[in-house]
Amino acid sequence: MMPLILAAAGETNTIRKVSGNPEVKKHLEDLGFVVGGEVTVVSAIGGNLIVNVKESRIAISREMAGKIMV
Repeated sequence: MMPLILAAAGETNTIRKVSGNPEVKKHLEDLGFVVGGEVTVVSAIGGNLIVNVKESRIAISREMAGKIMV
């Protein structure tokens, strides 16, 4: 397992764990980051990530990406 921030751009990964306090976990789950789901890093700009999750393109901060384990 590794945090999403270490995933290579263009490769599809399976989400294994979402950590953080209950509000953060709920927010990430509402965005589509659920255990067993797939996420693809599109690009990393200044430490922030643009990812494809559940057929949507989402920008997340480096801090949030560190809470998603793949």
